[in-house]
Amino acid sequence: MPDTALSPALHPPAPTTRQAAAAPPTALTLEERLTLVDMEMTARLNEAAVAHAVNTAHIPTGPVDLGDVVTVPLTPTLQPPAAYPTPVAALLQRAHHRLLTGGWCSGALVDEDGARCMLGAIRAEARGDSGLETDAASVLLDAIRRTFGDDVDSVPSFNDAHGSARTPLRMVDQAAGLADARGL
Repeated sequence: MPDTALSPALHPPAPTTRQAAAAPPTALTLEERLTLVDMEMTARLNEAAVAHAVNTAHIPTGPVDLGDVVTVPLTPTLQPPAAYPTPVAALLQRAHHRLLTGGWCSGALVDEDGARCMLGAIRAEARGDSGLETDAASVLLDAIRRTFGDDVDSVPSFNDAHGSARTPLRMVDQAAGLADARGL
């Protein structure tokens, strides 16, 4: 007859004291168990916070010199992207960059602060070449009409209809891509 006293399947080992203490009582509801876990985690976090404060108390903290931390220019310089190979596209790209760096305005070619409207930026970047200026304004008007319909009368009226530079700048950039696609 086999000895059943040694068979682990019939007689599992008795739990140790630690296992018995760690096992949650089965009579607790879910909310009660969650409350117990919350209390235990809070105690652990408080203990870790005290340990962190003790471990870092000796570290000297003096004033920080921003020159040691900041390694980039405080005012970023906007660099123009690589120029388009075609003259009208390159002109529109330069006008876009001028609007980004010099500012945009409405109601005038150039305002008292030096900001320019769309046509003012094209005129400044054309540097007196009226044919190039005319071609660039024509492509810009075509790009505007492609997006906003044929109701747009002119580049200045479109420029003045906007209260911020976002849409006019986007249209000058799109016109540069259009001129490049057309080989202008």
